[in-house]
Amino acid sequence: MPSDLAKKKAAKKKEAAKARQRPRRVPDENGDAGTEPQEVRPPEANGTALPEVDALTKELEDFELKKAAARAVTGVLASHPNSTDVHIINLSLTFHGQELLSDTKLELNSGRRYGLIGLNGIGKSMLLSAIGKREVPIPEHIDIYHLTREMPPSDKTPLQCVMEVDTERAMLEREAERLAHEDAECEKLLELYERLEELDADKAEARASRILHGLGFTPAMQRKKLKDFSGGWRMRVALARALFIRPFMLLLDEPTNHLDLDACVWLEEELKTFKRILVLISHSQDFLNGVCTNIIHMHNRKLKYYTGNYDQYVKTRLELEENQMKRFHWEQDQIAHMKNYIARFGHGSAKLARQAQSKEKTLQKMMASGLTERVVNDKTLSFYFPPCGKIPPPVIMVQNVSFRYTKDGPWIYNNLEFGIDLDTRVALVGPNGAGKSTLLKLLTGELLPTDGMIRKHSHVKIGRYHQHLQEQLDLDLSPLEYMLKCYPEIKEKEEMRKIIGRYGLTGKQQVSPIRNLSDGQKCRVCFAWLAWQNPHMLFLDEPTNHLDIETIDALADAINEFEGGMMLVSHDFRLIQQVAQEIWVCEKQTITKWQGDILAYKEHLKSKLVDEDPQLTKRTHNV
Repeated sequence: MPSDLAKKKAAKKKEAAKARQRPRRVPDENGDAGTEPQEVRPPEANGTALPEVDALTKELEDFELKKAAARAVTGVLASHPNSTDVHIINLSLTFHGQELLSDTKLELNSGRRYGLIGLNGIGKSMLLSAIGKREVPIPEHIDIYHLTREMPPSDKTPLQCVMEVDTERAMLEREAERLAHEDAECEKLLELYERLEELDADKAEARASRILHGLGFTPAMQRKKLKDFSGGWRMRVALARALFIRPFMLLLDEPTNHLDLDACVWLEEELKTFKRILVLISHSQDFLNGVCTNIIHMHNRKLKYYTGNYDQYVKTRLELEENQMKRFHWEQDQIAHMKNYIARFGHGSAKLARQAQSKEKTLQKMMASGLTERVVNDKTLSFYFPPCGKIPPPVIMVQNVSFRYTKDGPWIYNNLEFGIDLDTRVALVGPNGAGKSTLLKLLTGELLPTDGMIRKHSHVKIGRYHQHLQEQLDLDLSPLEYMLKCYPEIKEKEEMRKIIGRYGLTGKQQVSPIRNLSDGQKCRVCFAWLAWQNPHMLFLDEPTNHLDIETIDALADAINEFEGGMMLVSHDFRLIQQVAQEIWVCEKQTITKWQGDILAYKEHLKSKLVDEDPQLTKRTHNV
């Protein structure tokens, strides 16, 4: 029987449970609670996805099933079945018959945060999918959450979507309510209350709201219907669900895509406190440095493990490869020397012949024990923007420009006044909704100012890269066919092959249907198409999404060698540091020049987090 103390504790928890069942007051537009209670409907009554969305979701699910069917995974669990660490040996992974991993090992230890890196198309996302779908032998007691795509549009709110993902909490609360009516003193009820306390059930809504706020959702946005948000914002809701549920193993594929710099900084601070197993794919060196305790390098069909963040990985890998090459050259010198000795003295005097035989045995032992392999360097990649020629300034003049999307809508900009020329190297920063992408559209002419005027040089050519450029690709054509179609003046296939090859697409990739390429490879097709428009000005809106780190470095080199002007919107702090000479902050209907570099701006964002989210700061300091 429970003790008196346990009974009192149970009574308090029972009262707290009843309080959670009462209707909550819903905050108004300013975040204050209203006076009228609102019924809290069960999740199934909170709205369903739209019919056309159901069809699209079904199509995506069918696509994922086809991918899974084309994937073959084998491996053996080497860790104890009850362990919280996962060690799998003899791991192999193939996709459509192509070998991505061969007889390697997967080691994921509790309390570690892994960055999975490797070249575009090497199979990082495929490996994450195989883990997420338990195609590798991971014990059942380890729950896995794999973030794959955005939430579908529906009548639910972001807050509802985040709250409903915690099925364990909801189930425990229902069971506790049932038992409380039957037997308020049973031991099972006490166990349920203990587990609910561990889950912070009475603080669940506040925690969900806090996560959404960190990802950029205002109190009003948290109560809007999901169908009123863009795909990027719905992806943030999906990310919030992943953070809210706190699984034992969390798998994130490019989590910073669709985030602004503010949200990237918040997410970095949030993830660095994750205490279970985190595996993430990211193209951002800065983000990997801030979050990861270990790096997994997917290379040459193997998984190689490094302790430390990305910078430490680069240093350690360089040292290991230098030592490997020293060992390789020493072995090759020894082999050449012994072979030469055997050839010269193998048929000489008895003494020399015996020495030659001894060296031959030594050589055979060396060969049998395995020789050090030559270091295989990553393929070097170079982007290229053709010379654009000179045009005299001013190239683009913005004169007293104001803009809003609708007659009664809020002003995005008010009385902007600036000019840009061929020597402009600017990064636009600021929170989502401040108008960074809008400004680029105004400068290209895709949008017209509400007031004021934008004057452009009559000969200026502008190339704008944006996140939806892939949508213009004909997926049934190969990159070679697509580029020949877009640029018919280039008659020779071999000449076009060389052009496409500059952007890291070689061999079979050039003649395979674009739909079979990875997202990163599709981006390279877009860059090839953009560059050969021969623009004077490059407007780049989130160009790093889906690119690997090596490709981003190649892009940075190409931008720095480009003769024309450049304006950049990016959540990648390192790329901004590499290419931007000025930082312009878009905020409060205007643009101001930041006095400092992008790293100083990041520290400014971190200091804002201290004021806005003391809980996050406290958790970070405790790590």
